[in-house]
Amino acid sequence: MSLPKTLAAWLDLLESRHGQVIQLGLERVQAVRSRMGGAPDTVTITVGGTNGKGSTCAMLEAILLAEGYRVGCYTSPHLQHYNERVRLNGQDASDEALISAFEAVEHARGDTPLTYFEHGTLAAWEIFRSAALDVIILEVGLGGRLDAVNVFDADCAIITGVALDHMEFLGDDREAIGFEKAGIFRAGRPAVCGDPQPPASVLEHAERIGARLWVSGRDFGFGGDRQQWGYWRYEAPHAGGRLIKRGGLAYPALRGANQLLNAAAALTALETLRDRVPVSMQAVRQGLMLVEVPGRFQILPGKPAVVLDVAHNPQAAGVLAENLSGMGFYPETWAVFGMLADKDVEGVVALLKDRVDHWLVAGLPGPRGVDAEALAVRLHAAEAKGGVRTFRSPAEAYDAARKSAAEGDRIVVFGSFLTVADVLTAIQDQRRAERH
Repeated sequence: MSLPKTLAAWLDLLESRHGQVIQLGLERVQAVRSRMGGAPDTVTITVGGTNGKGSTCAMLEAILLAEGYRVGCYTSPHLQHYNERVRLNGQDASDEALISAFEAVEHARGDTPLTYFEHGTLAAWEIFRSAALDVIILEVGLGGRLDAVNVFDADCAIITGVALDHMEFLGDDREAIGFEKAGIFRAGRPAVCGDPQPPASVLEHAERIGARLWVSGRDFGFGGDRQQWGYWRYEAPHAGGRLIKRGGLAYPALRGANQLLNAAAALTALETLRDRVPVSMQAVRQGLMLVEVPGRFQILPGKPAVVLDVAHNPQAAGVLAENLSGMGFYPETWAVFGMLADKDVEGVVALLKDRVDHWLVAGLPGPRGVDAEALAVRLHAAEAKGGVRTFRSPAEAYDAARKSAAEGDRIVVFGSFLTVADVLTAIQDQRRAERH
């Protein structure tokens, strides 16, 4: 069979080849990886957790780049273009680099079946290992213990937090989910938990394998006022050793009250690796000031105010609700809302229904998508307040919101990466049309 010549054709092939979108397990990925050659002697940081993974990866990347290190960063899902998933020194990978890496994985896999995510993860690693990098940052796709990313040993592993999501794969309570996420820890190596109230399973697994676990609020933390914040940690976990403080830090460029949790976890990870990749406080300040992640409480310039947030589970919805309450007064809030069928729609709506006056409900494509009418029924069942209107796509819902909202109002786009991506694309298309 001749191999695809374009990135789009490769992605179509990978999407169509494997019957299951998600198939946890490391045997297939490990077998293919072993045929692809040895691993580089590069510091590797793995980031898992229910929410905040992308923001934490972006902070690590920005700080390390500010220090002058060569950095590879692998995240998922992407918003608009697959290239966003694989970054080299802050730049998205080229089509050519991805095609070459997909081909390398294809030649190595033989008859071993790989999912879309597994093939993409190995392709990212192929790009990184041939790029002479100083640090590789890997974001876990789902869970941790059986996720494809976990075939690579982390020099430091981070769990940003543990909440209920993907329960059909990870278990139906925080203890089960915590155990899965703690699977990225390694014996004798540092591990960071950004959740101030971690499940006992996380603590027990770290102790059982001998990982050196730092827990937010116990071994490190933060505090601040309206102008600046400060970070603290103990020299060793379990409140061991002397107390180290870093003060006078500007707030991260990423908006939202939860970002200090992510920033403190990122700083702790870098502190544990300082013998191999030392980082100055100047680089920390510069990185946090410049970090960007589209779709994470992203507020667009202009009026009415437009907020883009990929929040798609109750924990993220709670953070979004808190962040919206801190924005000030808006006469009306218009929600452009689309979610996938396997998500907790009712749980998300329950946390945001008091912040929304008008619901513009959009259908999402694909086998996991929910059409607008079915989503509207679930909204009513969750006792959402205000009017509910349905649209075929998030872009159509956003267009209606722009036409309906007054200048002083607020539009909030949330519920899924797909929802935010469709609206972002529509906004960019509109801007290009206006320029021409």
